[in-house]
Amino acid sequence: MSDAFDYDLIVIGAGTGGSGVARMTAAAGWKVAIIDSLPYGGTCALRGCDPKKMLVAVTEGVDWAQNLKGKGLEAQVAIDWQGMMAFKRSFTDAMPPRVETGLEKAGVASLHGDARFTAPDTIEMNGESLRARHFHIATGARPMTLNIPGEELLITSTDFLDLPERPDMVVFVGGGFIAMEFAHIAKRAGASEVTVLEMAERPLGNFDPDLVAILVEATAELGVALRTEAKVLKIEKQGGELAVSFETPGGIKVVTCDTVVHATGRVPNIDGLNLAAAGVEHGPVGIKVDAWMRTTNPDIFAAGDCADSGPNLTPVSAYEGRIAAKNLLA
Repeated sequence: MSDAFDYDLIVIGAGTGGSGVARMTAAAGWKVAIIDSLPYGGTCALRGCDPKKMLVAVTEGVDWAQNLKGKGLEAQVAIDWQGMMAFKRSFTDAMPPRVETGLEKAGVASLHGDARFTAPDTIEMNGESLRARHFHIATGARPMTLNIPGEELLITSTDFLDLPERPDMVVFVGGGFIAMEFAHIAKRAGASEVTVLEMAERPLGNFDPDLVAILVEATAELGVALRTEAKVLKIEKQGGELAVSFETPGGIKVVTCDTVVHATGRVPNIDGLNLAAAGVEHGPVGIKVDAWMRTTNPDIFAAGDCADSGPNLTPVSAYEGRIAAKNLLA
């Protein structure tokens, strides 16, 4: 490494698409640093797949008990929301220090803060400039902006996973897998009213229609109100409740609740990176990369949900990270 550079590689984002790249290059003898403004671990481990699976596992116990009633199992089961959240935190609280310690043992320098490019080979973080021969961007995705009145009254999926109390009347804006999974969790946990508002003709538009039809029927049997062709227009406070107005083919409707959850989709989390200063091009679905995960700046790579490369799924992010690491080393 030239004395002009602080590192051979700086990885921006300590989730699935970034940490593997940092490990592989450090193992090859590179001087590597990794930066994140959030606790290490990424969306899947801390704010998505894994904590969600823990909540699903608990609420599935309710479903099993109900399905086996009269078949030899007699039990009255209920969800202790606070206990369930404590169970979730037993994993998520331990993950960031575990990830950070593992990276440091692998020889990767752990840095915390917001990074933005000031030149093709330089970033600024916490007022300090850092230069590197290469960069790898794996900043993931964030909830998309809806641009509707009352948007500030929404909570995100991350917020939902940290709710200290179970909401009693909850509305999910959007009908993708996040909304459908969380709607089932809320209803099985004892919420009295759960509503899903989907703008399209059916939920889960990218999934197999026959399987979706089975899920829609099961959702209705559970007691979740699924409204399709329902475009949310605004959210308003009305006393101690929230009123969600939505447009349907039959006119404008209103549903009241105590919690409204943003579940309409996510967009690349790249707004604060100042990519133009680095010569990195991007579009509406993410940073432009080629088949080798190289951006329009040949010294900068990207992978995962922030790139325009493939489905926003954790295994895809991990696979793309391996491709990026191998091509960086090559």
